[in-house]
Amino acid sequence: MSEPIWDEIYEKLPTRPDQREERFAMFDTFDPNGNGILSLAEVDKAIRDVLAIDEIFDAKPAIMRAFQAAKACGKGRPDVGDDYIEKLEFKRFLLGLRMYFEYWGAFKRIDADDDRRISFEEFSAAEETMKKWISSLGDLQEEFDAIDLNDGGMILFDEFCKWAIGKSLDLEDDDD
Repeated sequence: MSEPIWDEIYEKLPTRPDQREERFAMFDTFDPNGNGILSLAEVDKAIRDVLAIDEIFDAKPAIMRAFQAAKACGKGRPDVGDDYIEKLEFKRFLLGLRMYFEYWGAFKRIDADDDRRISFEEFSAAEETMKKWISSLGDLQEEFDAIDLNDGGMILFDEFCKWAIGKSLDLEDDDD
């Protein structure tokens, strides 16, 4: 994965409190049929066409995690269910997209063979790199086993995200 352009990401994601109107306008451009809700397909298409940041568009697991987190935070309109993002959940989606994209970047740096899973060998090899991102890294085998929630012998992206959140992972080059 090429290094993301963090300035472009910050510029294009209106998440600050003073950017509410800009965020609502962006929501409207993400919502082509004007029904006031966004499906995952609409979000995916808009990331490609509206945000136009290839690195984010190519980070499907990060998009999915951000979408799932945003739709889980609201009550949902009773007429459409909980499978969509509403306008008031959109800020959470954008914040989540930024965060999960950072975690995707970290995950990809550890996943040396690019199979979307981290083996213990890859995890061990990235020890010094991970120490730049988190405050404490314990015994590697114990840490790996704690992250591997499904005991599959590999760390999946969703497992990595839970760990990264708990560790307050912060890439050294994202300038946040």
